[in-house]
Amino acid sequence: MKNFTKKSQGLLLRFDDIAQNMNWKFMNKCEVMFDKNNIKPLVGVIPNNKDPELLNYEKEEKFWDKLKIWQEKGWEICMHGYTHIYDNETSKKDFFNYGGGSEFYGHSFDEQSKRIVAGLNIFKNRNINIRSFFAPNHTYDENTFLACKQNGIEYIIDGYAFYPYKSKGLTFIPQLFYKEIMLPYGVQATQIHLNYWDEKKFKNFEIFIKKNSNKFLDLNEAASNIKNNIFSLFSNYILRISLKFLRLLRN
Repeated sequence: MKNFTKKSQGLLLRFDDIAQNMNWKFMNKCEVMFDKNNIKPLVGVIPNNKDPELLNYEKEEKFWDKLKIWQEKGWEICMHGYTHIYDNETSKKDFFNYGGGSEFYGHSFDEQSKRIVAGLNIFKNRNINIRSFFAPNHTYDENTFLACKQNGIEYIIDGYAFYPYKSKGLTFIPQLFYKEIMLPYGVQATQIHLNYWDEKKFKNFEIFIKKNSNKFLDLNEAASNIKNNIFSLFSNYILRISLKFLRLLRN
């Protein structure tokens, strides 16, 4: 039985761009592997997917039934934006200086809240509980966080830190990497885009899972590792400043 609440290292698997239209071949293979290893990932679901790239994939007619089954297994169903359509440009002025297009950054509080409420209502109508959120392309502003908080979101699965931290009335689970990396220190989420996988990438992921099968956390376990000691606060600050600076320099 896993017990990470007293450990200082572990990884939350964060899957992006989960929608009715997606690469279900590899998602189904991952589900079998997760059940075998008692892994409870976090899946970022687009409630009203309008992304034309994703819509090219075959549609899973039992999508919402699958989500309920996953939630019953202990998987975290997370809201990943609303439509996944970027309609604003950040010019790297978003909260994490990530840059690029955004579905949320730059819109008024009312507009961002409207999108979040609309997404939450889709889940609610399907009897799926939502308490976590991450924006497409990692792009937020202060209104995004305020709209999340005021509409019942508790966790943001994003940010720069070695450990989860509290800010703006929310708990942030940091997400540092865009591929499978298990650090020897800290508790973070990793970002996984299986819609771009081929068999080789799935095989590499399978090897990673087998190698680290006892080191994966669910959201509750990750959130229980909030560190507020001076060393953690200082190391998180240095990491945030360094990564934001590097992203500002990125072309």
